[in-house]
Amino acid sequence: NKILKVGPHLNGHPDTFNILKIMHVNFVTLANNHIMDYGKKGLEDTLKSLKAHQINYVGAGLNLKEANKVITIEKEGFKIAVLNFAENEWSIASEDQPGANPLDIIENIRQIKYARDSHDKIMVIIHGGHEHYNLPSPRMVKQYHFYAENGADIIIGHHTHCVSGHEVYNRVPIFYSLANFLFTMNSKHESWNTGLILKLDILPGKDIAFELCPIRQQLPSFRLAILKDLEKEDILKEIDEYNLIIKDYRMIQQHWVSFSNKSAIDYLISFSPVNIFSNRYIRYGLKRLKLYNLFLRKQNLKEILNIIRCEAHADISKEIIKRRLINKSK
Repeated sequence: NKILKVGPHLNGHPDTFNILKIMHVNFVTLANNHIMDYGKKGLEDTLKSLKAHQINYVGAGLNLKEANKVITIEKEGFKIAVLNFAENEWSIASEDQPGANPLDIIENIRQIKYARDSHDKIMVIIHGGHEHYNLPSPRMVKQYHFYAENGADIIIGHHTHCVSGHEVYNRVPIFYSLANFLFTMNSKHESWNTGLILKLDILPGKDIAFELCPIRQQLPSFRLAILKDLEKEDILKEIDEYNLIIKDYRMIQQHWVSFSNKSAIDYLISFSPVNIFSNRYIRYGLKRLKLYNLFLRKQNLKEILNIIRCEAHADISKEIIKRRLINKSK
């Protein structure tokens, strides 16, 4: 049931649900870029198992209407709405297709405003950001601020596999990445094994209070450990440094340009015809020899930029490529 996509296909062991119950987890978010890796059957199995273990969920469904449902946490008449969005990769739901609730600024604001009418607090959880980059992009900062301006009371991000900073904007806490919690795969990135637990105090008529608890996966067992003393202080100090950068939009821009420069080769190869080679050794050789540059002339780059940047060109390009991939997979 593997879908057509780039990147790895991930699935979980059925015993995962028993572990969640042991940990007293009774609520999960499902909007992410891997929830559809094994197609409709994979998602159906996930939803069925969650229901069997009495674990509630948000952010995915068998169609877009189900995926964008708001989930309510209620205690003594105090209602918290939880909304869950994922950046648009290979997992997104549509009117008649299963998947995750998409990061769509127009529809997301509508969902926030709709929830605002019947809830006391709005929690927005977003699966997005740039892998192994400890800061938000300028676009993310503006978009998350806009959510805060339009009714979100707290915004929590994840996906990057590394910790990031946070800020309080218009009395709304925004956490750009909590990193990994429990991800039992090996990685060359040391930050892969460090994450954050976020504790929230949400009370009527008060600003949301929070506390960060650094954790680490111990290798090779992946046993979770709560960090203490110097280890804890080091992580919190690192986060404070990210927080200072996030407060200064010019510094966000400077770090973003630096990260973009480091990522340039990988993206330029994707735009180049050399990307047709599936053999990783051939691709590595072409990368080392910089042969991809032969196919990225000024005219090519102008056309690529115009297609990506212009809304009208991007709309039709996405539709054409999507249909082409559907036809090729038949």
